[in-house]
Amino acid sequence: MTLEMLVASAIGVLVAGGIYLCLRARTFQVVLGLTLLSYAVNVFLFASGRLAINAPPLYGKDVLVYSDPLPQALVLTAIVITFGMTALIVTLALRSFLETGSDHVDGRPDPVSDDDENGERP
Repeated sequence: MTLEMLVASAIGVLVAGGIYLCLRARTFQVVLGLTLLSYAVNVFLFASGRLAINAPPLYGKDVLVYSDPLPQALVLTAIVITFGMTALIVTLALRSFLETGSDHVDGRPDPVSDDDENGERP
């Protein structure tokens, strides 16, 4: 019972942190939030294959408890896809920053404090 609660709590913390970071106004924080959400999904998929210690991966004649290898394969695939998508998002965020001079997600310019006295960009 305690292992399931620990894993469920970890998934909840990862989801809460990911949602909080995704709602921020800066692109780097949004990228970190999406990464935390993907970690939460990976842990959830991995836990769905039964949390059994020292259990064989396949069902046999004398085996009462086994762990399903399919979620493990899904998690490995998801890790590779997440790495590629994170690299793409970071590249797009860098390109957006270089084009606009701001890393705000909503596309608005930085506040006047970053501009000169007239409110214009140098």
